[in-house]
Amino acid sequence: MTGEARPTRGPLLRDVAERAGVATGTVSNVLHNPGKVAPATLARVEAAIAELGYVPNAAARQLSRGRSGAIGLLVLDARNPFFNDLAAGVEEAAGQLDLAVLLATSSERSDRERLYLDRFEQSRVDGILVTPVGGSSKQLKAIRDRGTPIVLLDRLASTPGFISVAVDDVEGGRLAGQHLIDAGCRHVAFVGGPVSLEQVRNRLAGARRAVDAAGVALAHLPTSRMSADEGQRVGREIAAMPAGERPDGVFAANDLLALAVLQALLLAGVRVPDDVAVIGYDDISFAALAAVPLSSVRQPSYQMGRRAMELLAAVMQDGEGGQGTSRQVVFMPELAARASTLRRRAG
Repeated sequence: MTGEARPTRGPLLRDVAERAGVATGTVSNVLHNPGKVAPATLARVEAAIAELGYVPNAAARQLSRGRSGAIGLLVLDARNPFFNDLAAGVEEAAGQLDLAVLLATSSERSDRERLYLDRFEQSRVDGILVTPVGGSSKQLKAIRDRGTPIVLLDRLASTPGFISVAVDDVEGGRLAGQHLIDAGCRHVAFVGGPVSLEQVRNRLAGARRAVDAAGVALAHLPTSRMSADEGQRVGREIAAMPAGERPDGVFAANDLLALAVLQALLLAGVRVPDDVAVIGYDDISFAALAAVPLSSVRQPSYQMGRRAMELLAAVMQDGEGGQGTSRQVVFMPELAARASTLRRRAG
């Protein structure tokens, strides 16, 4: 009977020491403080390293110093291109600092968030960037107080003592609502959820501010997630409404929802924007490529990720873990108007 060959381990530091006939501490000095080693011993150890093909374990060395050389990045949904762009900004800034980025997604679930935060802390990451499912949780505060720096990303801190980087989502919601009003809409629907997400609440509040000022009706069509399948479901529901009861403008809380609503309406024969105007949020790259190019509220996702990483690095360098540090960096959103709203005739 034949069996699978067991994988062989690489040579260890003690193997080098045995080959060179020296103590393991001497090998360590050769690797890290060669000036402390006599020339003849240095040559003997270097020869043993070359003969054995020994590679120093950088991970173990970092952990022995209390560092992992990595930061944790926890986002709501890695399938959303907005978070991909955010991660690209983080990775660009982290790479310049010779830091690796460990990416995880909570899928908008508090239990998964708790799990990954635990894993990050157990892995002794040098810092954590997180888009929380809820607010600044007790777990985040506890991790920070134990010395791991944390910066909130795509979320303004709801409690003192945290650094955060986000967009003004209330203003973004107001921009979207006002744009639909300017396009002639008089019965606006907001599509998004769950309301436990601060982004959803703020974007809805901003839209409500615009429509209330204009005396326009606003309905909230909730979703269980900010996902394309939920957008398709709501889009089919809107398309099935009698024309006189159907909203004439839809503001979706992100572009994944908006694109799915748009597709469902078009498949049902509802004209966009003549029957229903549609605007999304994030301005992901696919928005401009839709069958009817999607209007959206643009977030500077790459710049947000880069800035958050720069702030995290600053906290990591001060050695205090960011305890008691409060700072909020707020980017302003911009309107990207396209055919899904622009061709609508006012009146």
